[in-house]
Parts: sequence; structure tokens; C-alpha cells
Amino acid sequence: MVHNAPLIPAYGGASLADLPRSLLAALGLDEPNTLGIEPARRICLFLVDGLGAELLRAHAGIAPFLSAAAGRTLTAGFPATTVTSLCSLGTGVPPGEHGMLGLMLAVPGTGHLFNCLRWKLPDGMVMDPDRWQPAATVFQRARAAGVAASYVAPGEFEGTGLTEAVYRGVRYLAAESVDDRVAAVRQAMADSPAYVTVYYGDLDSTGHRTGWGSEEWLRQLAIVDRMAERLAEALPAGAALYVTADHGMVNVTTKLDAESEPALKRGVAMLGGEARARHVYTEVGAAGEVLDAWRETLAGRAWVASRQEAVESGWFGPGVRAEWLPRIGDVLAVPYADLAIIAPSVHKIEAAFIGYHGSMTAAEQYVPLLEVSTR
Repeated sequence: MVHNAPLIPAYGGASLADLPRSLLAALGLDEPNTLGIEPARRICLFLVDGLGAELLRAHAGIAPFLSAAAGRTLTAGFPATTVTSLCSLGTGVPPGEHGMLGLMLAVPGTGHLFNCLRWKLPDGMVMDPDRWQPAATVFQRARAAGVAASYVAPGEFEGTGLTEAVYRGVRYLAAESVDDRVAAVRQAMADSPAYVTVYYGDLDSTGHRTGWGSEEWLRQLAIVDRMAERLAEALPAGAALYVTADHGMVNVTTKLDAESEPALKRGVAMLGGEARARHVYTEVGAAGEVLDAWRETLAGRAWVASRQEAVESGWFGPGVRAEWLPRIGDVLAVPYADLAIIAPSVHKIEAAFIGYHGSMTAAEQYVPLLEVSTR
């Protein structure tokens, strides 16, 4: 397949960043309702990590409830990765505004990478969530307007740096099993008005290990489908359930070790991002040389752009705040072919994956927005 251009996310029209503000508008807040969500007193957002729209469509028979629900597709945002999408859903603004521009980003002026998912820096360094991501969250705005805002997820994520950065202001309801999460949602939806988000991450982690479409992944998809059905059954009158995802996924058989490829090593100071959305930080004065080398080496397999080109092309949104620009690689390499650009010393576990995401292909960008309502 020939990819002439990346699928630029539909910021301001049909992207994940447009969803939370539309949901708040449906709950009566003075927010733009870009997606035209119908009014409701109680809304539950079921966020399934890794449930791409194309993946669901390919296995509709395994997920009959979800496949029968009314819906449309949204674009995840760039990069199509969990930290970026969670922050878009948590703030209602594109990546260029909230600053969570990838999985592993440079901390300007330090010469170090910051893992935004694990909230991990070299020993002795700490990162304040309010400093790294200062934008107000939709949960803070909901609570200020008298809407009970709750988040249902495993207890291991409570109080983490990522949670504090993207879910500030939410009431965290720790729940481990599917039964526990459904019960917690039922409890939270007793409030009125209520905005409840419930998270399920095992589909994505399974896809990384065994590939989407594998037997293990299909078992997880069936669990997700039944969980969605149970959440719908728990809806009180005048409520709505929306099901979406943070990104899709592709299975990769070809891997290029950027740390071992001579043409990709020259002039490179750090390799950030992830395998399908690589941020390349260059040595001083080497950005042009690195851009040319990466373009030549990855020709026909990846979109390769300078920081300025990516920003001006709208990859991160209509604009990028000036203070976030140094977080972006001097060069960005975004595979569209069957390719993962791995960096084992930076992320050893990632190098062994089968399923990946991050790029601007349809399989990675398109996510479902499905609705079940008792209005």
C-alpha cells in the first residue's frame, strides 16, 4: 500500500480532544459541543486502551454488543499513544496545548529523557505533574460546575504522576476486577449530574505481547464487549454510555534497531518517543544532517520530518505552545510500513513487542465512539 501523506488528526472536528468538552456540554456546562452530544444528566465514558475502530470492525463477531451500538469514528491525535490521548481526554485540548507530546520526551536543558507513562526520570530527578502538564482538567471544570466527576481504574494507578497530570480533580474509585469496576460505575452513576470514566487496559497490553487478532487478544475483546454490555445495563434513566479508545494498533514483523544502524546513529544525542513515533534529538548543529540521513534510510517506510515541518503540518494540533517546542525531537520518524524503529537501550521491553501504535495510519489513528442511552 502506498501512503502519500499521513492521516492528520481531525483536531477541532472529530478528535479525542473534542470529546470531553462535548460531553461536558451535554451535562450542561458552557463548553463547545463540537461532536453534537445530546444532553444527559449522567454520562459514563468507557475507555478501552487499544480498541482501534478498524480492529473492532475486523472482529465484529467477537464483540456483538459493541458492533451493534450506534457510533462513529474519531482520530486519536499524534502520537497515537496512551499518554498523549489520556491527556487530550483529560484536558479537552490537543497535544500541542497540553504538552504530553509522546511516550518518552526530552526534559529541556537536562540531556535526559522522561518516560511520561511510567513517570520515570534518572535517579535523583523528579517531575511535578502540575509543572509538566499545567492545563486545567475537564474533571476540575466539571466539579467546579457541580458535576460529580469520578474515575474507575485499578488501584495501582492511583496517585501516580500520570494520573495526577491528566486526572486532577477527579474522585478516584479503585477497582480491580471487571465486577468491581461495574459496581463502582453503578455507585458513581447514582450521583446527578455525574461524569464517570472507567478504564480497561488489558486489551492493549495483550496486543503488545501477542499481537492484535491473536487468540489472547480476542479473549480480551470478548471481555471488553461483555463489560460494555454490563455497563449499559447499569445505566439509570436519563443516562448515556460512550465507548472509545486511546489509539488502535498494528502488528509489526520488521524491526530496525536505530541504535545499531550507522546511518541513524550519526549526530543523534537521544532517541525518544516510541517505535512508531520516534522523537530524534540531535547533537548541536547536526539536525540537518540527521534529517537527511533518516529520510534516506527510511524512504518508502516512514514519514520523516523536522520539528518545524511537523508543527506547521498540524501533527500536534493547530499550534504548539512555545514552551513545549523543545520537548519535540529535532527530527520525527513515523513509520507507515510494516516497521518498528526500536531502541533497546532506551526501552528493552518495547523492542520485543508484536503490536505497536503511535503513527498516523488509519489502523492506529481511528478509534470508535459508540453510544448506548437511556435518555
